[in-house]
Amino acid sequence: MSGSPRTGIGFDSHRFLESGGRLVLAGVELPGEPGLAGHSDADVVSHALIDAVLGAAGLGDIGDHFPDHDPRWANADSIELLGIVAGMLTDEGWRTANADVTVIAEWPRLGPLKAQMRDRLAGALGVERGCVNVKATTNEGMGAVGRGEGIAALAVATLERTASDA
Repeated sequence: MSGSPRTGIGFDSHRFLESGGRLVLAGVELPGEPGLAGHSDADVVSHALIDAVLGAAGLGDIGDHFPDHDPRWANADSIELLGIVAGMLTDEGWRTANADVTVIAEWPRLGPLKAQMRDRLAGALGVERGCVNVKATTNEGMGAVGRGEGIAALAVATLERTASDA
């Protein structure tokens, strides 16, 4: 196996529910905000990061491991799913060297929550907080996200071999 670092990219988006639900982003619940539609908790940040790390490791995508037609994953906590994926990385001899996520939403404003989001993602991946970054931007009113119909996230992850496999 190659000792070279590997990088993967992930993307996810979910529309807002017409009413109710919980809004969870990077494992952080935002009380009072409308929830996103999805089979699990619809955490677009965690889902994008799951796809990024799975892609970097060559382990498929989120749908391969947590299909939305499987009742086991209904209302699943996506931070727990990210933890499962981190365990898969360990089993394959990989660890996350860096993860960078951009949340794209017109609202809510995420600035005050980014540190907590980093902590949750880093904890699930089993890495130091400095290995994870979370950014937020708007879509400047363009497209479905810009009209406030939902939230999207883009993630990039770089993996490195663990010392025993390098």
